[in-house]
Amino acid sequence: MLMSSVPLKSPEEIAKMRVAGALAAEVLDYIAPQVKPGVTTRELDRLCHDYVQKTVPAPLHYAPPGYQPYPASICTSVNHVVCHGIPGDKKLKPGDIVNLDVTVIKDGFHGDTSRMFYVGSPPIQARRLCELTYEAMWRGIRAVHPGAHLGDIGATIQRHAESHGFSVVREFCGHGIGRQFHEEPQVLHYGRPGTGLKLQPGMIFTIEPMINAGRAAIRCLADGWTVVTADHSLSAQWEHTVLVTDSGYEVLTVSPGAPAPAPA
Repeated sequence: MLMSSVPLKSPEEIAKMRVAGALAAEVLDYIAPQVKPGVTTRELDRLCHDYVQKTVPAPLHYAPPGYQPYPASICTSVNHVVCHGIPGDKKLKPGDIVNLDVTVIKDGFHGDTSRMFYVGSPPIQARRLCELTYEAMWRGIRAVHPGAHLGDIGATIQRHAESHGFSVVREFCGHGIGRQFHEEPQVLHYGRPGTGLKLQPGMIFTIEPMINAGRAAIRCLADGWTVVTADHSLSAQWEHTVLVTDSGYEVLTVSPGAPAPAPA
């Protein structure tokens, strides 16, 4: 069923999205103990790839228009990398922060989630950036209910980030998800309350704010995928896949090892 070109999922489709979402989150549970000093992001990618053999790693060879096929099964974005970091041979070192972004396909449906991980003990500013970004994501999630607008999600995320002196990346956003990796709607992480698409039960989309410690400006590296902060400041991102229910929301990318929701 379509609503203004935004797919509304059936109960059967929602059930399959729950399975895909849980599997994606379980990959992050599995890899968490391996995120430690001395490991390479390529090794983390290999471990995740091997673990998800019961599913399909959606990023591997993914090639939207204008892009070369993505060469790995997960995205590994370290320190000043905003998103789409390609796994490589550089070893993680104490104090690093890293986002691991996992998307799997199970029975034709996508599950998409990401988390920040600390490598050893990061500096206070890095830890606060990660915590603030997690809080901002959850504030956005709690803005989800039938009759709310997409702008309500973006506005609450932007307000929380900017009130603490951080900035919101504007070039990337959350997205609808289901049989396709990226569907309508686009979910901006900034905006004005009461603007944008009105939410309907059955919509499923990601909320995945990218928050920078410095300026919001970004640039893409020569590999065509890796996006970094223009001022080399740290960046953090968290992501959940969210269903609009009859009475509010349901987070589909949950697992036994997932961090508890941020306090309201």
